[in-house]
Amino acid sequence: MNLLQVPPTAYDSLQQAQQQVATSLGTTPETTMNAFDLALKGGWIMIVLAILLLLSIYVLIERILVIRNAGKEDNSFMNRIKDYILDGKIDSALTLCRTTNTPASRMVEKGISRLGRPTSDITEAVENVGNIEIAKLEKGLPVLATTAAGAPMIGFLGTVTGMVKAFMSMAGAGANVDVNILSTGIYEALITTVGGLIVGIIALFAYNYLATRIKGIVNKMEMRIMEFMDILNEPAV
Repeated sequence: MNLLQVPPTAYDSLQQAQQQVATSLGTTPETTMNAFDLALKGGWIMIVLAILLLLSIYVLIERILVIRNAGKEDNSFMNRIKDYILDGKIDSALTLCRTTNTPASRMVEKGISRLGRPTSDITEAVENVGNIEIAKLEKGLPVLATTAAGAPMIGFLGTVTGMVKAFMSMAGAGANVDVNILSTGIYEALITTVGGLIVGIIALFAYNYLATRIKGIVNKMEMRIMEFMDILNEPAV
């Protein structure tokens, strides 16, 4: 027989005493909540943040697919364009541009269609197409930028309104203020700030990642156009 074993009745009495002390101090036994339950405590502000999060994820995935397709490139593309132009096979060069389906190929196609005009006209036409292609690549980025800046502010708004409600409840209770209720209202209000920061950080990283990828595509486009203009300026043999 274990002499150190506490009798069941004594153990129950000890538990009851601990609960009475916790109640008198205005505390309750620790409870655990998962992330979803915590999010529900944030109220309608969390619904807005959830919509912004889903929208940011959609824009990120959709832009990654678009940028990946735009970045695909045939290393022999410009060499074949050069051969076609020097051989006078303009139709073959145009067909190659249309089947390649990249931003650079569409810019080269516009330049080829302007052959015979002054170089300044060709350059202007190519640059206009380039601006359109860049705008297509950057589609959706303003949404990420707005979410990155606005989500933390929306979360902070939820915290402020929650704090106002908590202190209004405290003022209405007068001398019968329950510290437990007040602390619960405060931590529920702070949940929206946490949610806003999380959404804002995700949107910010997504924006910077996509902007970097687009910059790489733009650099490739500029290189291809420089190669194309060099082809046009080559002296005839």
